[in-house]
Amino acid sequence: MKTRSGLLVICLGLAACQGSNPYVATSNPLPPAPPQAANTFDRSAYPAPPRDYGRYRSWAWLDGRLPPGTAWADSAQVAEAVSSALDQRGLRPLHDNRQADLFVSADLRLETRLRQVRDDYGYYGGGYGGYGGYNRYGSGYGVYNTVPIVRTYQEQVVVVQVDLFDAQSGQPVWSSSAETSQRGSQGAQTDAIREAVEKAMSAYPPD
Repeated sequence: MKTRSGLLVICLGLAACQGSNPYVATSNPLPPAPPQAANTFDRSAYPAPPRDYGRYRSWAWLDGRLPPGTAWADSAQVAEAVSSALDQRGLRPLHDNRQADLFVSADLRLETRLRQVRDDYGYYGGGYGGYGGYNRYGSGYGVYNTVPIVRTYQEQVVVVQVDLFDAQSGQPVWSSSAETSQRGSQGAQTDAIREAVEKAMSAYPPD
């Protein structure tokens, strides 16, 4: 009797499991987007477009100030060298009230560099069979050795920094610096400044 009762309970349980599930999965629709979303552009979701350096055609000094001079070179020398380098790259200075495409600032300074030079000095060592060796007067064979000597010295260099800014946004768009050896005479100074500026501007416009 107990066995039949147990089988009846199991059958009733299986029948209950095969019935409909009272829990039904439902999903609510997404709420509508706010009206202003259609006119909002998320710039962070897209990479910044490459800068078009070809649209920069004119320039003026930042805040209307020429590059500062130094005890070694005056402001006009630096300004002339920078202006010439910009002109070679299709950038023309503006001297009227129109808005320039670029603002330019430049700086020149002298810095000290430590240089090292390695010199290899050679000497002859006594070889087998030389004078005073195995064969007193026989033919000897010398050995050539080198002794490396590292010399350290100081050198004055001319360092030029050139910075370009977008005239509309004020954001920096390009910057570079370069250096060259300092030279003594007035003409050599001008050549050194031009050489340093040309090195700094050699990478403009960037690829």
